[in-house]
Amino acid sequence: MLEVKDLCVAYGVIEALKGISFSVEEGEVVSLIGANGAGKSTTLRTISGLLRPKRGQIKYRGKEISKLPPYKVVELGLTQVPEGRRVFSRMTVMENLEMGAYTCRSRGEVKAGLERVFARFPRLAERKNQLAGTLSGGEQQMLAMGRALMSRPELLLLDEPSMGLAPLLVREVFAIIKEINQTGTTILLVEQNAHMALSISHRAYVLQTGEITISGPAGELMKNPEVKKAYLGD
Repeated sequence: MLEVKDLCVAYGVIEALKGISFSVEEGEVVSLIGANGAGKSTTLRTISGLLRPKRGQIKYRGKEISKLPPYKVVELGLTQVPEGRRVFSRMTVMENLEMGAYTCRSRGEVKAGLERVFARFPRLAERKNQLAGTLSGGEQQMLAMGRALMSRPELLLLDEPSMGLAPLLVREVFAIIKEINQTGTTILLVEQNAHMALSISHRAYVLQTGEITISGPAGELMKNPEVKKAYLGD
């Protein structure tokens, strides 16, 4: 479904990604794990069209997308939930969700999208007229995910969904991610909480200073001594 080949991205003279290659198959949850500054968020931002690669290919369903603007990438069925949630704080919950529905072609599509989101996130339905900036961190994360789901993505890119959340909310958010995958959405997940990420993933890649150092089935990575020592606190 997604194929990244020899991807290099630089900020000025600093190479953030040094020729990484990986793939995501339809129906999978694939995680990119690694320390801060490893290049995880840069990878997602480049796939989304927010950054331009220095070299390399990004293919989505066989189509080269590395030179497309972000809105064209979304129209193809690939949507990102950004790091830090990035909700429109002075707009209501409903207005934020409607912003996510800009690819919808009819009012009926928007209505169906809202019904799906409110069924999955009942708390958003309760707070639909509330300003997004007044929501708790967990509720804002749900809103960011709901906003992304309004465009009915086939591939959802999630950037650090557990960031700044209490442990109980982290578990809730990851249960929702698993459920979104089980209802047919493929997921590429960037996450510092390696234990939670691996627990819901089919496969994973470890990024270190812009390079993939380890990859394999998530269950195997959980038992890998290097991964355990560096990322699982074992």
